[in-house]
Parts: sequence; structure tokens; C-alpha cells
Amino acid sequence: MLSDDKLILIRRYDLWRHISDEEYEALNVVHNFLEAKKGEYIYFEAFHHNKLYFIKEGHVRIGYIDEQGKEVIKEIIEKGEIFGQLTLERNNLQGEFAQAHKQDVSLCAFTIEAFEQLLAKKPELALKYSKQVGSKLRTIENRLINLLNKDVKTRLVNFLWQLVVQHPDPDGQVAGAVHIPNYLTHEDIAQLIGASRQTITTLINELAAEGLLTFSRQEIRFPDVKKLQKLANVG
Repeated sequence: MLSDDKLILIRRYDLWRHISDEEYEALNVVHNFLEAKKGEYIYFEAFHHNKLYFIKEGHVRIGYIDEQGKEVIKEIIEKGEIFGQLTLERNNLQGEFAQAHKQDVSLCAFTIEAFEQLLAKKPELALKYSKQVGSKLRTIENRLINLLNKDVKTRLVNFLWQLVVQHPDPDGQVAGAVHIPNYLTHEDIAQLIGASRQTITTLINELAAEGLLTFSRQEIRFPDVKKLQKLANVG
């Protein structure tokens, strides 16, 4: 059986809340806990890599190397999220890499085959998983649309609003002041929204002067998220 601490760590997240001990055993979770040191690659330029990863603690950079040999960062994800062969297709990562970002990372990894067997037995898990993947794909699509159609300040404001939405209060609400532990540098944000670091630094300073945020190495604080929401022109 799985140790109690590993069960508790995984069951904090909604996707896994209703999985039995026996089903965890079928996934071999206890044998597939991984630790990656800060800066270590979990996989690098993967093509034939048929695993799915769940982040228990820490942050992971997902990207690829372009034709000029430069790293291109697609996203930076945090605990509770899944990466790897999200669509459960074989040999579909197209040169993607995954790297522990800013700190050590704890993961558990599943083979696609074991995860598919579990989904076949648990329709409610399959539904939750499809919703999570669908949400991630919509986020990627929206980011691409923003890159094509929005100016840099608008892209930055939309990016910051998405950070707020991803970090609601314990009741699931987004209101008042929001404090987010900061795992992003200006360079990270620049890569994620297709801008230069200098431009992002200038814009963040402007938003800070307007009272919309404070940005430090430890946290990003939004004193009044309604102002940010209005600027982002959502909901």
C-alpha cells in the first residue's frame, strides 16, 4: 500500500481525490515519485517519451530549442498541474523539454498505458482530466491569439490577470487583494508573452506606479484585483 504521506500529498488535488488505494497501486505511484534538482532536465528534446507527469511540489519550465539553438519557453507550470504526453498520444512531444525551475521539484510519473487503464475504469476521472487538458489547450490558444493581435502591454495585463485567476482564495474567489508567491522573473514573463525583458521591466514599473501591483522576488501583490480585471477587460 502507499504510504499515508504520499496519498495525502496527491489527494490535495481534485483530479485525484476519489481514487482508491488499489487504483493508486495500479498506477505504480509509489514507485514513480521523482525528484529533480533546480535546473535539472526532467526530459530534454523528447520525441519518443510516453509518460505523463504530475507536479507535487515546485515549478517546471516547458519549452523547446529553436533552429538557432535558443531556448523557447512555452509555459511555466506549478504544483497540481500535469505535463508530458497530455493528449495520451505516442511519440508526440516534438522535441519538447521539461526543466525544474527556480527550485527542486517533486513529481510522480505515469506511463500512458497505466493511466489509460485507470481512465477506462473511472469515467469521472476521465471527465475531469479532459476538462483540465481542454482548459490548458484553451489557455495556449488564447496566448497565441494575444501574440498575434494584442500589443505588449495588453498581453502583459492579460497574463497577470490569468495569474490571479489561477490563484483564488480558499473559497475559490478572486477579490480584494491577492498575493502570489513569485516564481517568475521579468525574463520569464518576456519569453512567455513574446516581448523583450527591458520592455517588461518598463511596463511592470508603470503598472506599479499606477498602484496595480508590487513585484518582488518573493511575491507579486495585486492590491485591488478589480482594477486589474477592468484593465484586462474581462468579466
